[in-house]
Amino acid sequence: MKTTTTATGGDVRLTGIGKTYGAFTAVHPLDLTVPQGSFFALLGASGCGKTTTLRMIAGLEEPTGGTVHLGDRDVTRLPPYKRPVNTVFQSYALFPHLDIFENVAFGLRRRGVKSVKKQVGEMLDLVQLGEQARKKPHQLSGGQQQRVAVARALINHPQVLLLDEPLGALDLKLRRQMQLELKRIQTEVGITFVHVTHDQEEAMTMADTVAVMNAGRVEQLGAPTELYENPRTTFVANFLGTSNMVEAEIDTVAGDDVVLRAGGGKLVLPAGRCSAPVVPGGKVLVGIRPEKIALAHADDAGTVPDGRNRLTGRIADASFIGVSTQYVIDSPVCDQLAVYVQNVERDGRLVPGAEVVLHWSPAHTFGLDAAQAIDAGTDTGEEAA
Repeated sequence: MKTTTTATGGDVRLTGIGKTYGAFTAVHPLDLTVPQGSFFALLGASGCGKTTTLRMIAGLEEPTGGTVHLGDRDVTRLPPYKRPVNTVFQSYALFPHLDIFENVAFGLRRRGVKSVKKQVGEMLDLVQLGEQARKKPHQLSGGQQQRVAVARALINHPQVLLLDEPLGALDLKLRRQMQLELKRIQTEVGITFVHVTHDQEEAMTMADTVAVMNAGRVEQLGAPTELYENPRTTFVANFLGTSNMVEAEIDTVAGDDVVLRAGGGKLVLPAGRCSAPVVPGGKVLVGIRPEKIALAHADDAGTVPDGRNRLTGRIADASFIGVSTQYVIDSPVCDQLAVYVQNVERDGRLVPGAEVVLHWSPAHTFGLDAAQAIDAGTDTGEEAA
């Protein structure tokens, strides 16, 4: 089944939208466009303003300033029930006394639709619960109940489906299954999904576009791969996965490369991957993801290919986690460097206390403005916000 958005559909456009509570600013005025038919995630830690933003789209919070447009329609002052929007919350809010069929049919019956069997059947098939139609909610798993909540929202054919931490109550394995299910459903129905989450993996797994929020502002907006590979701030670099940050000084600019000095050695950074001012003598934070780094025992330092960035260090800790081993390396330029090595050909010499060479392709290096806090984004809560 492929349902397309109606002719009255369109992008979700927030223009100068903001929210204050007395002296506290929950959302600073922001401009944001969610393309029609996309899966969009608002990602951030507790208190960052992501849920407040979602609630302003839904009409559950009145903005202090700015406008909300759905397509060409200004809905800023419309109450929730007059907006072509439905919301799915973390608490499924299913009616316990009604079976699954009647839970999904509820919205249609409330609108006076007499013949609901075909529509409800199609929606239950979409969420793969056709055989559970006559069960009560308590007879279903958490993941199945969440799919019922999605079906109940989608049957009203909203222009936009808002999801507020919808998987937060599920265990890890079930949450990962539901991530793929929600993405499949969104692709099949073609309706705009706006998803609020604090879970970085969840946002990157499901969304076409992610807006990383911090302290009521959008820190960076882009595709998951772009945010991960090319973070523009230390907050984004640290909040999305793990980043190693090395303080360095700009030595020279050679063509498309920036040559840096760090701890007596030299590192190369592509100029196009540096968001800091490129001025000889200036400071920059060099970022490298743990999985991009290779480890060689110090005895094998001569085998490291030319043209690689390299640092020396000593293994402080090693944790075997099945698919990879996670090392913590103390280096003259940075304590506690993280390195993730796939367990393909394990080197028995790489144990705590061993002297090592860390090396990686310069193309995997990114540079950030050294004026930022190097640890921004590392100490964030995991509650819904």
